[in-house]
Amino acid sequence: MTLDSIELSCPVCTGPLTAAGPHGRSLACPSGHRYDAAKQGYFNLLTGKGTAFREDTSAMVDARARFLGAGYYAPLARALAEEAVGSGVDLPRILDAGAGTGYYLDAVAHELERDRGHRPDAVALDISRQAMRRAAKLPRTRALVWDLWRRLPVADAGVDLLLDVFAPRNGPEFARVLAPGGLALVATPLPEHLGEAIGPLSLLSVGGNKEDSVTEALGGDFDVLRTRQIRTTLHLADDDAVRLALMGPAGHHHDEAGIRERLAQSPVPASVTAAFRLQVFRRR
Repeated sequence: MTLDSIELSCPVCTGPLTAAGPHGRSLACPSGHRYDAAKQGYFNLLTGKGTAFREDTSAMVDARARFLGAGYYAPLARALAEEAVGSGVDLPRILDAGAGTGYYLDAVAHELERDRGHRPDAVALDISRQAMRRAAKLPRTRALVWDLWRRLPVADAGVDLLLDVFAPRNGPEFARVLAPGGLALVATPLPEHLGEAIGPLSLLSVGGNKEDSVTEALGGDFDVLRTRQIRTTLHLADDDAVRLALMGPAGHHHDEAGIRERLAQSPVPASVTAAFRLQVFRRR
């Protein structure tokens, strides 16, 4: 697979990183640094010291894939796709920073393909190897295991559209890799997000200053174009409630049996509010 429109950079020397070997199953730079694809198609660039952060486990990623596949967060995916289609770029090069399974990236790319007649090239970054196994299956997508707090393995001004959905926000690096005029679509939870389920599922509550913190994190190289709020009501069966609990940060601390025990004592209400903030930034 060759994705010539997005230039990658070597995480060791920052030189150009291009496809090499049979069927592009390796990435290599002129200095001789080389990364071979895993059998599932993703590339792990976190060689050497790796990262201090914990990656999402197979159980967490599976729970997220099943939950998102059921369509619970489809309104957010549609909002992201609408902003991408309206970006004004003919066929944007996309970077999904913290892509997870690639659910939102796929929704955006699919809608762009439907509107433009051709699917855009994309790079998906995530710290979880289990997540990148799934993202690597998306058409015209390079899935790379990487830590978003380090220099991103993308060339300067290498992409036109950046997605950041519930993921860390490395403002200086986002500014470096986005071409002038490019858009960053940043989704965060509103304070009331999943409020009815926090107790029964032992979820983390959402802070109230997300909008300002996102703007501060991105820094002075970005202008805020608009902010949207998306709300939807979830009616969760027990299995999906368990998946909701396992797919996020709480999944590092709880197992399915424990969550089901909690639900038996304190069921999730019949209606749960999902509430998101989508901020659209333009790179100056």
